[in-house]
Amino acid sequence: MLVGVIIAAQLNFHELNLTSWLSFGRLRPLHTNAVIFAFVGNMMFAGIYYSTQRLCKVRMGSDLLSNIHFWGWQMIIVSAAITLPLGFTRGQEYAELIWPIDIAVALIWVVFAVNFFWTLAKRNEPSLYVALWFYIATIITVAMLYIVNHLSIPTSWTHSYTIFSGVQNALVQWWYGHNAVAFFLTTPILGIMYYFLPKAVERPVYSYRLSIVHFWSLVFIYIWAGPHHLLNTSLPKWLQMLGMFFSLMLWAPSWGGMLNGLLTLRGAWDKLRTDPVVKFFVAAVTFYGMCTFEGPLLSIRAVNALSHYSDWTIGHVHSGALGWNGMMAAGLFYWLTPRLYGTKLYSVPMANFHFWISVFGILLYVAAMWVSGIMQGLMLNSTNAAGTALTYPNFLETLTAIRPMMGFRVIGGALYLVGMGLMLVNLWLTARSGKAVNETREVTVIQRNSVDTMGLKTTFLADPVTYFFGGLFLLMGWIFLPKGADITALICSLIFGGIAVKKFAGSHASWSQWYDRLLENWLPFTLLTFVAVALGGLIQIVPTVMVNRAKNMEDRIQQVYTPLELTGRDIYVSEGCYNCHSQMIRTMLPDVLRYGDYSRMGESIYDHPFQWGSKRTGPDLAREGGKYPHSWHFNHMKDPRSTSIGSNMPSYPHLFTEKFDQKTLPKKIATMVALGVPYPAMTDVEIKEDAIKQGIEIVNRLKEDNLSASPDTKIVAIIAYLQKLGKYDTPEVEDKLKTAPGIPTLIPGPGNPDKNRPGGAE
Repeated sequence: MLVGVIIAAQLNFHELNLTSWLSFGRLRPLHTNAVIFAFVGNMMFAGIYYSTQRLCKVRMGSDLLSNIHFWGWQMIIVSAAITLPLGFTRGQEYAELIWPIDIAVALIWVVFAVNFFWTLAKRNEPSLYVALWFYIATIITVAMLYIVNHLSIPTSWTHSYTIFSGVQNALVQWWYGHNAVAFFLTTPILGIMYYFLPKAVERPVYSYRLSIVHFWSLVFIYIWAGPHHLLNTSLPKWLQMLGMFFSLMLWAPSWGGMLNGLLTLRGAWDKLRTDPVVKFFVAAVTFYGMCTFEGPLLSIRAVNALSHYSDWTIGHVHSGALGWNGMMAAGLFYWLTPRLYGTKLYSVPMANFHFWISVFGILLYVAAMWVSGIMQGLMLNSTNAAGTALTYPNFLETLTAIRPMMGFRVIGGALYLVGMGLMLVNLWLTARSGKAVNETREVTVIQRNSVDTMGLKTTFLADPVTYFFGGLFLLMGWIFLPKGADITALICSLIFGGIAVKKFAGSHASWSQWYDRLLENWLPFTLLTFVAVALGGLIQIVPTVMVNRAKNMEDRIQQVYTPLELTGRDIYVSEGCYNCHSQMIRTMLPDVLRYGDYSRMGESIYDHPFQWGSKRTGPDLAREGGKYPHSWHFNHMKDPRSTSIGSNMPSYPHLFTEKFDQKTLPKKIATMVALGVPYPAMTDVEIKEDAIKQGIEIVNRLKEDNLSASPDTKIVAIIAYLQKLGKYDTPEVEDKLKTAPGIPTLIPGPGNPDKNRPGGAE
């Protein structure tokens, strides 16, 4: 959170970008990863370990695995804190960690999963309580999301290229990115809510039936909503509409969970006035309700056209991270610490002050971002009455207008940080006043044959739910499969549905009886949860495998990067430029008027990773190539104020002295070829010579403007990359460029590229 306050201040005061490793572009990924994995991750694990043992009436499966999990996770956090400021990143939001750390995350997650499911297997409580359902969904879904999205081919110990590119990379990234919010920042915290909130108010959960509906509808619907991060882009229209549709459906289960939490307070309202733990829990659930109302709202295409790439989304995310996750964490810590140390909370007034300063800080932060985002969105989208010119053509005008709001953002974040500092002091003094407690309880050991009795035969061949899920899967095939196969899938779906009804009628049991039996069998429950969350990902991602290929593009095909341009792109990613700049001109008139012809799907098919962006703190760069001379980029990177008066972009003096890495270039090119990028056959020497040759050309052009640089410096590589952006080839079968209805093509094609060299002539 300290890093968050620092980078918020850097957005207003560029002088605070003190060094390359303390610049906004490198610190912002550290902030997001620390909030997710360090803060919420550790809080989540603490709540799960405490509650699971009591819900299962047994100690965790293995103390050794618990210790490996704890220390392994802390080492991952330390590794992230070292590598991200040094510029070692994969360049994808919430997925920046380099591949060795990714493997460590996966291994430690497996340790956690084995320990958790081992505990379920030896439990002394027949039925699985609702909190455990959310823990199960978290463990299996996060594993699926993390592994698929982080599939990469290494080029060195600190660098790799994702196997996905372009539109498919965008889809997989936000399938992961949105559901990291869903299944790392939401479902485990809901499980903690279902256990600790009733404990704090000493009341049972309001509605058990509502919790069933909440769980299954949430885990099924959430996984489909990722495409709403890519509305109005070159993502296929059907995927955009699918993401918006399921996002709107999320209103119901999310608010069902919120109401279930708040109504658990019935008859215990006095505690809300006197107990800071209850205050934090209730505020957290309220913020959860607010976020889950705002999220579907922002996924409506018309609203998203205003909000996307603006601070409105930043406010939305932080109301969830600070309000939902942060307040829930504070309540958990205040409830747990006195019990862990056999004492009372050191200072209730200090905890109450923490609550109020945090609420005020969050509201100030979020309100500032709402005003900032809506103001900038309206300014950027404003045109004259005829729709032929922009009202505010200068991007910097919008940044100047929102500067006061950025200042309030810093104040709000700082107040929240102060509150967390007060909590640290309070918890430390509480621990000092007591002694660590090892709690022991006597439980009745249940007979192992009384639980987990659903075997392969009874579960998969006898239970109607198996055929129900099979029919649902085939019904999805009817919607998405090509002609011929769709009818077959529909017929099979109806057959499976008939079998499900027949078996259910023949069992003479109600659905509630079947569900109660399912809750006594953790493995079938886990498998059904996996099916529920895997369906959405498969149906969205698999169709894009064929779409994102050059031979299937009807319009424009991205030109291959030369070795020097590829090097510059890697430097661009390592400096975190993607945190502020997008490379995706949406199919909207204001975007086209401001940046040029809208982006096509084929213009990013060789981008590993994609660079469509999610925030515009600076202008879009999709058509940057050839817009300015080399000297402009040279001066802009050295002192942005010299070319863009009023800019708050940091300068990059280290790029002018540091050499780019020539040794790994052949390996990078070979990896790109393995990923399907059509590079011509080149030896290692030819690759290096090509990079230096292009560097010399750029240096000679700089000399014409009395600027000097070495051809092997990073600034030269960056210039080469920026000058390549927006250049494409047109397939021979398509002579005319297509445009969206009502969207004029304002920028012509780049001319005839030089076919003798990858990437074409400059």
